[in-house]
Amino acid sequence: MLAFYKKEIKMQKVESLNKLKAELRVRGFSPLTVRNYSFFVDKFLSSINKKDSELNEDDVKKYLGEMFETKSKNTIMLAAASLKFYFKEILGRDFVSVKMPKKEKRLPEVLTKDEVRALIDSCDTLKSRLILSLLYSSGLRVSEIVSLKKDDLDFGEKTGWVRRGKGGKDRLFVFSSELSEDLKSFADGKGGEYKFVFSRDKPLTTRNIQKIIKGCRLRAGLKKKVTPHTLRHSFATHLLENGTDIRIIQAMLGHSSLSTTQVYTHISSEQLKKVANPFDGLLGKEDS
Repeated sequence: MLAFYKKEIKMQKVESLNKLKAELRVRGFSPLTVRNYSFFVDKFLSSINKKDSELNEDDVKKYLGEMFETKSKNTIMLAAASLKFYFKEILGRDFVSVKMPKKEKRLPEVLTKDEVRALIDSCDTLKSRLILSLLYSSGLRVSEIVSLKKDDLDFGEKTGWVRRGKGGKDRLFVFSSELSEDLKSFADGKGGEYKFVFSRDKPLTTRNIQKIIKGCRLRAGLKKKVTPHTLRHSFATHLLENGTDIRIIQAMLGHSSLSTTQVYTHISSEQLKKVANPFDGLLGKEDS
């Protein structure tokens, strides 16, 4: 009897995860969101080990409560959002008594221009160098860069299109003229071999890019934590330091809200250094 019950739970789990993935895709969620939501719902169902009809909000609270011991609040928020979608849209249940944790307001890590240069110079292949260069030059999200196709790029205009980016929107982006020629040579050299700019039949996984950056960081001897998103943060911060209007940066990053972009006004160290300090000259020598 117990074996039959466990088998039924296992079959329900597979069916539920398939329904979840299908619902997310039909609604136009990004592949990254589909993967993340599926991951947390899978972990939840494996942890609680109940039939769908037996799941309740107390099970969610137990699962999320245990995560607080080892996970960041942002990770827990993502898990909670995944389970909320699953309960409401797949199980058709209320999800009202589970309070979502507040998002941590930590400022993103940013590299200096010298650190970006050192990171790119430490690449051990041309492909890795181009990936990191384009991440920094365009400010693209890692999920966007792995899905780029050659036809999405206009090497003459130094522009490209993100197709179905975050929120399912297309977005124009620009990249460096210094990078354009190398990028075109690489893409042309692959001919019909590559369907995507950096891969053959399917996009590289974001994990691939993370591993590349980790290796480059170690070889460059950088102490800061560096992820693909660090290059996006650095791109935006350096634009701000160069005097680029924040609304232009908003458009370049594909932010729907200006408040999301305004975080960079708090981390621009170069702008802080340029502010005249009121102490300077306060204790100057008296006129003789």
